[in-house]
Amino acid sequence: MSSIWSDHRLAARLSRRISLCLLLLPLALTACSAEPGASASSTKSGVRPSPTPTIAPPVIYTAIGASDALGVGATDPATEGYVPRLIARLPKGSLALNVGVSGILLHDALQQELPEAIAFHPTLITVWLVGNDFRECTPLNQYAADLNTLLAQLAAKTRAKVFVADTPDMSLLPYFSQGLGMGGGTCVQGASTAQVRALALQWNSVIDPIIIQHGDVVVDLFHT
Repeated sequence: MSSIWSDHRLAARLSRRISLCLLLLPLALTACSAEPGASASSTKSGVRPSPTPTIAPPVIYTAIGASDALGVGATDPATEGYVPRLIARLPKGSLALNVGVSGILLHDALQQELPEAIAFHPTLITVWLVGNDFRECTPLNQYAADLNTLLAQLAAKTRAKVFVADTPDMSLLPYFSQGLGMGGGTCVQGASTAQVRALALQWNSVIDPIIIQHGDVVVDLFHT
């Protein structure tokens, strides 16, 4: 199955939007980890200083996604995909895990990616699982139910800050603008660029409220 993600600008958008929020994380984590009241006077009074506590990684990052998370379409997937770009911007000492599976649909990711992501005990999660479902014309109500399940599980079983990317303007992608959706589901086969754009907007009208409902961050790829 070929990838629809041949436009590197989408990866750059996702990386840029999430990175803006990441810039604040090290400051917040440092403030939370500081020990109030610790000073040199404690040693002078004969009080033995407490052992230095084990310092947790500043950020524990997990990427949930499909071929986009693996950098498919990039000249150098190991460095130019949005996941390695984000990892490069994490504070020193952070941990990262990419559970992305090329070609996967959201429903399958609930079994194949979600358990591993939760087990990593992340503090930061990115989710971008829309391209394959859009192309294959997964019923929007089914996609919405699966997205709700995914985000509910992440909220219940992790303490992570979750960033979820929505649908970009699919009509701008060469896969649709040049190939007119050939090889995809019936909803995109032979569709005009205007129809593809309208469908992407329809998807976002359902996706974005679910993300907000769970208190997660919408990464708006359509308008940025």
